[in-house]
Amino acid sequence: MAATTHNLDELKRRMQGAIQVLKQELGGLRTGRASASLVDHVQVEAYGSHMPLNQLATVSVPEPRLLSVQVWDRSMVHAVEKGILAANLGLTPSTEGQVIRLRIPELNEERRKDLVKVAHKYAEAARVAVRHVRRDGLDVLKKLEKDHKISKDDHDRDAELVQKATDQAIAEVDQALAAKEKEIMTV
Repeated sequence: MAATTHNLDELKRRMQGAIQVLKQELGGLRTGRASASLVDHVQVEAYGSHMPLNQLATVSVPEPRLLSVQVWDRSMVHAVEKGILAANLGLTPSTEGQVIRLRIPELNEERRKDLVKVAHKYAEAARVAVRHVRRDGLDVLKKLEKDHKISKDDHDRDAELVQKATDQAIAEVDQALAAKEKEIMTV
């Protein structure tokens, strides 16, 4: 039983990993409000390689509908602008010295619905990832029972624990999706 308990903790950790990825992806979806996480995935061609924006600048939210990107190295301002444009965020950079301002436009109804569809896609990918972890866990239990390392009762009990962990993870995915959907649809 000790091996399967550790196995359950590992499965839960992997399921939480899928949920964290979902939360990151949802954080990157542009709603009507400014959020520093909108530019988390922006890559900039700098110093001969691709670097995340947060390694070249400080991102702040001075107003609810404005992002401010303070570039540390003056020679990188143009590269950061290009990176922001290449990320297809639908934001137009406005540069003043080493500060790049990104106005967050109002979302129309059609764009909101599109964003909700994208959020649903992200959530479904997370659900699939959680189900894959469940399948892996159940496969391990089947093998342990087949190799006579655990009894049928232990197998059934542990399979039930794996299913409970799966249900809990799926519920977390659904909660994160519902919260993001509400955020996107409220004006």
